[in-house]
Amino acid sequence: MLEQMGAAAKAASYKLALLSSREKNRVLEKIADYLESQSADILRANEQDLAEARENGLSEAMLDRLALTPARLKGIADDVRQVCNLADPVGQVIDGGLLDSGLRLERRRVPLGVIGVIYEARPNVTVDVASLCLKTGNAAILRGGKETWRTNAATVKVIQQALEECGLPAGAVQAIESPDRALVNEMLRMDKYIDMLIPRGGAGLHKLCREQSTIPVITGGIGVCHIVVDDSAEIEPALKIIVNAKTQRPSTCNTVETLLVHQGIADAFLPALSKQMADSGVTLHAEANALALLKEGPATVVPVKAEQYDDEFLSLDLNVKVVADLDDAIAHIREHGTQHSDAILTRTLRNADRFVNEVDSSAVYVNASTRFTDGGQFGLGAEVAVSTQKLHARGPMGLEALTTYKWIGFGDDTIRA
Repeated sequence: MLEQMGAAAKAASYKLALLSSREKNRVLEKIADYLESQSADILRANEQDLAEARENGLSEAMLDRLALTPARLKGIADDVRQVCNLADPVGQVIDGGLLDSGLRLERRRVPLGVIGVIYEARPNVTVDVASLCLKTGNAAILRGGKETWRTNAATVKVIQQALEECGLPAGAVQAIESPDRALVNEMLRMDKYIDMLIPRGGAGLHKLCREQSTIPVITGGIGVCHIVVDDSAEIEPALKIIVNAKTQRPSTCNTVETLLVHQGIADAFLPALSKQMADSGVTLHAEANALALLKEGPATVVPVKAEQYDDEFLSLDLNVKVVADLDDAIAHIREHGTQHSDAILTRTLRNADRFVNEVDSSAVYVNASTRFTDGGQFGLGAEVAVSTQKLHARGPMGLEALTTYKWIGFGDDTIRA
């Protein structure tokens, strides 16, 4: 089965690579329209997936990731339309010039070919990946989590209908519907057909892909994100940012998981934090120095377990630790962070500069929420993933991250001397 899917995707990728921006946008507009006009089928499939997920005891965080509503589906369709408005990087000349040999050389952006994406209970990823791949002339093979197979199948059916009505092969976007885990292992070895693999899920999935894949892998999306509150921070603005970073949508990978508070501001800041977190329904997991001060306020506070510094809660839970200074905070982030998104709240320019230069994450923020690490928020349109590695792509992966380049030489019967 996968052999046939791979062959169909590779064949489709050759056709997609030749499309003009106008032709690609026409497909995307039709996909967006169909997502809305056929939303009943997708939402019905999603309700069945949700019901089964509840029966299987899925966590609230995972259920939130899985759930589609009419408003969320409209938002997904609007994201596709937004991709239409983005500049098409394919065909763009990156650089070039005339060589002494007389050869005119240029480096031009081209599609990668076939993108494979393995992801968990995130039905929006199906559309995000498909739209970005189509915009950049890539075919896509998608393997969503078993929790969302009905939703993904209904969504891909709509996408394939739009493709065929635009005269393009359905093989341009395909989904592996079977929940059989053996198919994942088979997919990891499809280097004959798949040019780049993107896992979007937990640490176990990333480890599996890094160790077993014969295809280049882009890893990321695991966010143990930190906010440092230094001793010059202003309490009210800091609390506002922390509430946003923790509670706006707790199940996302750019949500803050650990707060590092400078000891010089802890006495004033932590009781205020306790009140604010109580109002926001957040449970605090505190080390010894923070525990007593937080208990002066009304929040639910429990002792932190050492291993929780390495965990993604993806829920209304937050670690709180008092640090001696910025060196202490940076050392903690280096030990426990995942190079996703980290922020400092400060009014000291020197501390802001140090944080930006010394914290080696794909996105760092000064006096801003970590929730901005997102393709849409960065102006990239929908994202295919957030990469926390350093080669090829880093941070939210938009259109350019789904291209490579080729060198093109134009000669005048030119030969090498």
